[in-house]
Amino acid sequence: MTKKYQAPIVKKAFIILKTISQSPHGLKISEISSMLNISKSTVHGITAALEDQGAIIRDAASKRYAIGITLMELGKIAYEKIDFKKAAHPIMEDLMEQCQESVFLGIRNGNNITIIDIVESRKDFKITSPIGTTLPLLAGATGKLFLSLMEPKDLQKYLNSNHLIRFTPNTITDPKQYATELKKVRKNGFATDDEEYISGVRAIAAPVKREGAYIPAIWVVGFKASMTREKIQTIIKQTREAADRISKKLLPQS
Repeated sequence: MTKKYQAPIVKKAFIILKTISQSPHGLKISEISSMLNISKSTVHGITAALEDQGAIIRDAASKRYAIGITLMELGKIAYEKIDFKKAAHPIMEDLMEQCQESVFLGIRNGNNITIIDIVESRKDFKITSPIGTTLPLLAGATGKLFLSLMEPKDLQKYLNSNHLIRFTPNTITDPKQYATELKKVRKNGFATDDEEYISGVRAIAAPVKREGAYIPAIWVVGFKASMTREKIQTIIKQTREAADRISKKLLPQS
């Protein structure tokens, strides 16, 4: 079996970038070193290289590092390269008009789910989140959906190394029950969230079938007062139909 090549310095650079990006006020070298348990000399070398490339910038007065313009530009280019956003958006708008709830488009990004587009509900009280927001892979309907699409061996490996998190009293934390839920999702082709990630909030998620680097998903999210049990079945049908419409738009034209 071929051994997977590792580049520790590259991994450390990405970990440092992610840590800096998550700090609202930036971080000093000593703080990065302490948080990540990486020597100051290594952090200094990596941050110097990242700063030289414009990936991070340092405030001369506070000595704190923040995300730089180069990284923002790369992120913008990456989002623009995701061509299925253009195909999905008008269908997401139709879905929002049908169900009157916020509609999201996202992809799996490692152990997270990244929101890449949203059509907000017209209601005064609605669920919303900025584009680029990341959600835990184990979160609610989207988590169930993306995990159900994994190969059985990869799924088992992931669940063995990642404990189920209790987000609300409704969260499924029993591994056997969760595995049964994923089988149901795989069979039905959609996932539901009944206050499992956020109390008082329900969601429906469906996959967009596409070949390539990404498997997108769309999901509808709303407060349970408006996403009543009577309306859920209709919203499931609408969400699945929307996902199928996007899938068909993405098929190669003959």
